[in-house]
Amino acid sequence: MDKSIKLTGLPVEDVLPELLSHLETGNVAVLQAPPGAGKTTLVPLWLMKLSGLEGRKILMLEPRRLAARAAARRMSDLLGEEVGETVGYRVRLDTKVSDKTCIEVVTEGILTRKLQQDPELVDTAVVIFDEFHERNLNSDLGLALTRQAQEFLREDLKIVVMSATLDAGGVAKLLGDAPVVTSEGQIYPVETRFIDRAPKGRYEAVLADWIELIIGEEPEGDILVFLPGSGEINRLNNLVKNKKAFADISVHSLYGNLPQKEQDQALRPRPDGKRKIILSTDIAETSLTIDGVRIVVDTGLSRKPRFDPNSGMSRLELKRISRASADQRRGRAGRMGPGVCYRMWAAAEDKGLIPHGEPEIATVDLCSLALELAKWGVEDASELTWMTAPPEGLLAQAKDLLISLGALDRKGQITALGEQMVKLPLHPRLAVMILQAETDTERALACDLSALLSERDIISKDRDAPNSDLKSRIELLHRAFKSGGSAPAMGAVLRNAKDLRRRFKCKGTYASDMPLGPIVARAYPDRIGEQRKSNPKAYRLSGGRGAALKPGDRLIGEPYLVVAELEGKGRDAEIRLAVSITYQQLTEQFADHLTDRINIRWEEERDRVIADEETCIGALVLDRKRVKSPDPEAVADVLLEVIAAKDLRPLPWTKDVEGLLGRARFLLEHFGDSLPEGADELEHLSKDWLKSNLAQWLKPYLAGCSSLADLQKLDLLQMLTSLLSWDLQQLLEKEAPARLRVPTGSNIRLDYSDPASPVLAVRLQELFGQADLPRLAGGKVPITVHLLSPAGRPAQITTDLAGFWSNSYEAVKKDLKGQYPKHYWPDDPMQAEPTARAKPRKS
Repeated sequence: MDKSIKLTGLPVEDVLPELLSHLETGNVAVLQAPPGAGKTTLVPLWLMKLSGLEGRKILMLEPRRLAARAAARRMSDLLGEEVGETVGYRVRLDTKVSDKTCIEVVTEGILTRKLQQDPELVDTAVVIFDEFHERNLNSDLGLALTRQAQEFLREDLKIVVMSATLDAGGVAKLLGDAPVVTSEGQIYPVETRFIDRAPKGRYEAVLADWIELIIGEEPEGDILVFLPGSGEINRLNNLVKNKKAFADISVHSLYGNLPQKEQDQALRPRPDGKRKIILSTDIAETSLTIDGVRIVVDTGLSRKPRFDPNSGMSRLELKRISRASADQRRGRAGRMGPGVCYRMWAAAEDKGLIPHGEPEIATVDLCSLALELAKWGVEDASELTWMTAPPEGLLAQAKDLLISLGALDRKGQITALGEQMVKLPLHPRLAVMILQAETDTERALACDLSALLSERDIISKDRDAPNSDLKSRIELLHRAFKSGGSAPAMGAVLRNAKDLRRRFKCKGTYASDMPLGPIVARAYPDRIGEQRKSNPKAYRLSGGRGAALKPGDRLIGEPYLVVAELEGKGRDAEIRLAVSITYQQLTEQFADHLTDRINIRWEEERDRVIADEETCIGALVLDRKRVKSPDPEAVADVLLEVIAAKDLRPLPWTKDVEGLLGRARFLLEHFGDSLPEGADELEHLSKDWLKSNLAQWLKPYLAGCSSLADLQKLDLLQMLTSLLSWDLQQLLEKEAPARLRVPTGSNIRLDYSDPASPVLAVRLQELFGQADLPRLAGGKVPITVHLLSPAGRPAQITTDLAGFWSNSYEAVKKDLKGQYPKHYWPDDPMQAEPTARAKPRKS
């Protein structure tokens, strides 16, 4: 397989003999080389020199389709061949290989498919992971699976990991202490200039002016402008084309959804040698060398997908790039000669860039990953070796979704449907939508919907007339089928839809009255929405979340929707794409998803437990009817939850009940360790213990209870007293009595709120003749007496009643007699008759 390879003078050539030597004696290696060193182009060609390839291929993985095609083209040019001969590529919707192909450049998803079909990779000698620092989800998965295949099935399979900005030591350790080969590279000097105004809001007009100034400052060289997305690229493109300064300069866009012809035009120099401007996403950040570029303008922004585990939804997030990305972008200006990089942020901000971006595996939807692992036979992700392990929470959420889609069974094993889904280059949601179609026409429509949902929206946002309806887009797509699509977004959808239709041999013709809702609902069973009664724009989703249409959206008023795309956080995420569905379609076509349950709950407005028999799809209740005699055990459980949530307040807390808890606390404080055996039961008479053990002590008494009124009828004093043994009840009555009998015969309640000294609040006249009061807690604690006036206000507070009679009574009597002259104020209180009236009866 050895080919004659021309020397290029690229820096990586100096270390390729060392790399070959390591791979001749071992099966793993890490190559670290800066941008422009030539690793992407030269390493696969040089590896054809390895002995013992025996007709097997070299696979090189590229993170992007554009980079894969460009790499194959450059290698073929070096060999003086056409793409598809010695070097070919396989990417989604495009393949150029032949029987002579030795090197295949593929995107990561292609490798995963290949591994699932043939875990031994019998036709492959070497797998190269290029630009691994980008840490795409599929590259992490591909390396984990390839490494396990190497360890258990193919010891002779060789793995090479390459990157420009990479933790080489970490990857080497992952590969079992693989040798690290480093190329110093030869990047031409690049001057960095900072623009002290960071982009905010719609900044394209300001950027267009800056580019005009840059053209004046730098009269030579093509310009590469990094923007976060196609929306910004298209807006800037329109602005730049209208400026006179760009009359002789061609402007090209470069992003993933563009047709290959337009991508190729952006990459190649102009035949007339004149300047060009390339407006690109981060697709041009790595792997690609764009001839003629010596000026880079970097907005410092990137738009990346992020999965929100709280909502179960993904969204594109605009973020500041990392230091590694900024360096990669800057390096684009120094690939062919000295260059200059304009950064749209201040030099002070530059110091705050994070070193590396987060790997996708930590931030994106892991549904496809979970399905791949199930197909691979891995029940626990820790069975594989990862650069970054998939987060357990995100993985568990992904498995739950796959179970709801029918791809996994309840044990997490892949089903027959899941086996079909994993073969498709689609998100599991979209795969199941196509596979479960019942007719050829329905399957064709599902292919079209899948294409629409896989690509950028073909309808631009219109704030004045928002339209989230998928049906509008299907109608546009089918008109484009007949006339041909011109816009880039429509062209990408058309290509995708046609490829899916070919794959599934669909010949069906769309009928305008064919319902879309049931088809989309198969993919999004957790996003079936029911309109809220309180707000016609807002919907409650079957997954439990909230969502809302924008004001004026044409779908407002639909009682049920299936939501395919959401954006934003908060109580109600914004509905971006949806389709209507009827109640009848839900109940008839999704009978397998419907569940019947008895919902027993507390109704706050009526202060009682009610029970309904409900027919549900997820969190949505489609039908409800009242149950007259619900399960008493379940009713009791609801009551316990309500009582606990309300900190026991629904129970009848009388003064006697509160007093019982105070008396128990009083004994525990003053007797302590001297209490008899078993006295720890007194600790049960605390609200903390009672709340923590509600079911234990309260549930037996809840039979027949279903409302707050029923709870108020409970004899709580007796229930709590019964928590104590008979001996403890007697001890409590003796040493901490609830009431004290006074000379008038009244039983006055003692207040134990302050365990240091219980309080007896009693009218002074009722204690005439009482020399003193008993002491509590074995004689250790005196009673504090609040001697009350006839109006019930404290006239004196004392713990020494005898001392009050002999020392203070005269002064208090004089004051009270002046205020209450009709009352009985004897000169000798110890000889006077006690009374609860104004005067004793015999007077």
